[in-house]
Amino acid sequence: MKKTQWNPWHGCHKCSPGCLNCFVFYLDKRYKRETNVVVKSKTNFDLPLRKDRAGHFKIASGSEVATCFTSDFFIEEADAWRHEAWKIIRQRKDVNFLICTKRIERFNACLPDDWEDGYDHVFIAVTCENQEKINERLPIFLNVKAKHKYIFVSPILEDVDLSRYLQTAAFELVSVAGESYENARICRFDWVRHIKQTCDKYQVAFEFHQTGSRFVVKDRCYKISHHNEYIQAKRAMDFLEKEKLK
Repeated sequence: MKKTQWNPWHGCHKCSPGCLNCFVFYLDKRYKRETNVVVKSKTNFDLPLRKDRAGHFKIASGSEVATCFTSDFFIEEADAWRHEAWKIIRQRKDVNFLICTKRIERFNACLPDDWEDGYDHVFIAVTCENQEKINERLPIFLNVKAKHKYIFVSPILEDVDLSRYLQTAAFELVSVAGESYENARICRFDWVRHIKQTCDKYQVAFEFHQTGSRFVVKDRCYKISHHNEYIQAKRAMDFLEKEKLK
């Protein structure tokens, strides 16, 4: 599946321990942009509907569209624009929209009128970086209506237990990632292994997509370049799969 991004608006506010070293703030600082000002995109708002000269959608059918990853789809400042974004999403039922949020408490107030039990092609992910945020956000998430629900433990900041939530069979996937760039906090392999074992127990899909810049294995901390974070995470996943078969 081809993956791409659509950021109909940009900018966010730090609201959680996981936001401390947010990659959006880091990159905006590099390019001298003000992250705390939420602005509607002038160039990309209608990206999913744009076509090339041959009349084909620039975002190909079957793609996974990471939606609003430089903001939060449910942030308050976007209330005036979100209805139009939902209309665009409705028109592209041939692609999957992945919406990740830390503001799940605003979910029900931000839905289109025809949402009902959710859209088949919209996947909602809630980010929970530690046990406190897991216990705060996932009970809310359990009670909202969506066809597809993911948990993102990203950036993972400590060992966490997802058992009471995964045993509900409400979640399709748990995805884990470490923290990147300057001042990144450590990601321990043992934390990742623990989540993988919990997912296996309750037959929930698991992925470890990024080690972060500081990856600790057996008390040794490895400093990993951003490009290699994905490669090393894949190797760690392969190791966990082999470990499971023993």
